[in-house]
Amino acid sequence: MDSARSWFHKLQPRDKSGKKKDESTYEMEGTRPPTGEEAPSSATKQRVAAAKQYIENHYKEQMKNLRERKERRWSLERKLADADVSEEEQNNIIKHLERKETEYMRRQRHKMGADDFELLTMIGKGAFGEVRVCREKSTGNVYAMKKLKKSEMLRRGQVEHVRAERNLLAEVDSNCIVKLYCSFQDNEYLYLIMEYLPGGDMMTLLMRKDTLTEDEARFYVGEAVLAIESIHKHNYIHRDIKPDNLLLDKYGHLKLSDFGLCKPLDCSNFPNLHEKDIACGKSCSGPLQADGRPSFPNRTQQEQLQHWQKNRRTLAYSTVGTPDYIAPEVLLKKGYGMECDWWSLGAIMYEMLVGYPPFYSDEPMATCRKIVNWRTHLKFPEEAKLSVEAKDLISKLLCHVDLRLGTKGAQEIKCHPWFKDVEWESLYQIEAAFIPEVNDELDTQNFEKFEEKQIDISGLYPCIDLQTVTGMIVAVETRSLDPKNKRTLGMEQFGISIDQFRGKIDNPKIP
Repeated sequence: MDSARSWFHKLQPRDKSGKKKDESTYEMEGTRPPTGEEAPSSATKQRVAAAKQYIENHYKEQMKNLRERKERRWSLERKLADADVSEEEQNNIIKHLERKETEYMRRQRHKMGADDFELLTMIGKGAFGEVRVCREKSTGNVYAMKKLKKSEMLRRGQVEHVRAERNLLAEVDSNCIVKLYCSFQDNEYLYLIMEYLPGGDMMTLLMRKDTLTEDEARFYVGEAVLAIESIHKHNYIHRDIKPDNLLLDKYGHLKLSDFGLCKPLDCSNFPNLHEKDIACGKSCSGPLQADGRPSFPNRTQQEQLQHWQKNRRTLAYSTVGTPDYIAPEVLLKKGYGMECDWWSLGAIMYEMLVGYPPFYSDEPMATCRKIVNWRTHLKFPEEAKLSVEAKDLISKLLCHVDLRLGTKGAQEIKCHPWFKDVEWESLYQIEAAFIPEVNDELDTQNFEKFEEKQIDISGLYPCIDLQTVTGMIVAVETRSLDPKNKRTLGMEQFGISIDQFRGKIDNPKIP
């Protein structure tokens, strides 16, 4: 009888009003409210949400695949009907398509893992892991594999940051954003299989060239404007735009990514900053002037450039991060929006033309104080010989958020006189300002060399529940590899072959 009653209650329609039940309601239903011990944990709720999202996406994807399969069949049949081929030839062609479809579906069920790739040269490393060039064993295609330590992401509270990056790469369909092809995970790592861009990054280019001409800078700042605009249209804020996140393809065109693997600047590590707070007190290292302000060495442009170049790579791969490109409203822990990315672009433009960031100091804390006091510290060295238009654009990007260009959209920046001769629609079709030397698809000469060092991190964080991390990042979004770059959703826990995203089955050629 009790068993029948329990089944009866399961079949009753659920109350969707959202109102909490009182004790009398539970008594009438013959049930009891959940106790504190029975209430699901936060990790359980996250796993449930991830599973729900996966199931919904799974069936949506199944229906989409079925619809596309039918469309391919109908398209082929229409072509055959218009072609001068015999019935026997038509049947053979259709059977060939069916075999290809079957092979395609079989590959979809393949569980993707790190063993499917041959790991090659390391091209990046940081607080969470590394980036390597890799080759897919089954196809020979070359990709960049970003390998992230899940325990380290959880320990540093960066799970949401990684998820946001992955979702951004999966959602934005743009030729100025690096492509994410698929992702999967094992017990220790999250893997992102991404487009490999052999041209290197803007940081390496600036280290080799020191500065760019205004024409070269205009080209790359322009492409960066288009890249930032594309993510803003999808309501994303990058918040960590810097030269090491601006990658170059083999043709020299710029794409926005986050290859550096460096931890985004954690502003909580710094004391509270105020715009008028220029007295450092105990919170600022280094000598002080008579009025209590920090004493920054007076260097020429060339001396500052040499000092910056000496410390640039160390800062880029430090676990603290560099604040040189962070907007003041972010450092001040105020509310901030998409405008903070335009500040970062202004700092990068300054570095392209001058050779070092506008607020660079020997100590990160001093850099932060310079940034929040930008009115005092933003200066253009005479030796740099910047044009009036270039100075004006930089000044209108490195300013108060309410007055900053880009606050009302990227069109404000595009209309600035410094860009007067730029044809925005064809920027990615014309020859790039710098064409990197790339000898083959595996060439890594445009990236810095990294020592091959194996680090065993097992047992370092015994308190970390890796299953919790899995539940937090289990629902994955991946980008299709077909020509239309359609968005595809899957579940990295089960793994999905890259071949699933290789696009539609090629229709057999009709004689």
